Amino acid sequence: MKPSAFEYHRPETVEEAVTLLTDLSEAELMAGNQSLSIVMANRLADPDHIIDINAIDELSHIDTTTDTVDVGALTRHRDIANSPVLKENYAVLPEAAGQIAGPTVRNRGTIGGSIGEADPAGNYPCVLIAMDGELELASTDGRRTVDADDYFIAYMMTEIEETELITAARFPREPFPASRTGMTFLGQKRAAQTWPTLSVAGAVRVDNPESTDPVVEEARIGLANAADIPLRIESVETAIEGEPLGDAALENAGDIAYEQVSPAGEMHADETYKRELAREYTKRAFRTAYDRAVA
Repeated sequence: MKPSAFEYHRPETVEEAVTLLTDLSEAELMAGNQSLSIVMANRLADPDHIIDINAIDELSHIDTTTDTVDVGALTRHRDIANSPVLKENYAVLPEAAGQIAGPTVRNRGTIGGSIGEADPAGNYPCVLIAMDGELELASTDGRRTVDADDYFIAYMMTEIEETELITAARFPREPFPASRTGMTFLGQKRAAQTWPTLSVAGAVRVDNPESTDPVVEEARIGLANAADIPLRIESVETAIEGEPLGDAALENAGDIAYEQVSPAGEMHADETYKRELAREYTKRAFRTAYDRAVA
């Protein structure tokens, strides 16, 4: 099948784009076009207008300050995966980007498109929820920020309005200074082009990397495809905080993850199997992040 006829628009500024979103009925945004064209080709969506935002240069950037890592919505997966700045300062992002589908998708797909789609199996939503990230949204009324906790509402439902555009994803650098922090993104996939059966984003900050037994001061964990929205479980985090990372603490954290996730069963992975994955990958993520923090 082929898409229904539509009118094509290519704004060059955010202001133009949000004006089109407000003025046009039945309009859809197009960024990397890794999902929209598929649903349109199958006539699962029939927008009258396509607003292609690829000419909006301000939406493609990676900026770091002492407080935040700011990634423009139009930044490609490949640029995030290959960013030396992110590898040094916020390694969970390039690791997450590098595990998205295959080269073709990574060359065109964008962080804003992934977060906008809000699939609970998505890599970036998982990182966003784990790291207390926030989104900047633009409309004809101006710009506002929304915390990750408030953005994801239900399965593929979000806080964003139909006339709003994601302009950036913002991640706090505190309380995770690079010198005392380890981060990782792990997941199980049946094949490169499939969604992960389950993924985990983890971070650990220690008190003194050079001590004999560094204490975990703070930990973060986010799980993808473990519930109907990206899932952060604070009780799992506190299970390893306040002491050096040991086997008992890891086992406890894994057991809590097993109990707290609520995954939907799939053809190749029933609910129990996904719970077991949550247990195992939680332990692996914390161990990897801790080892990196003390290295």
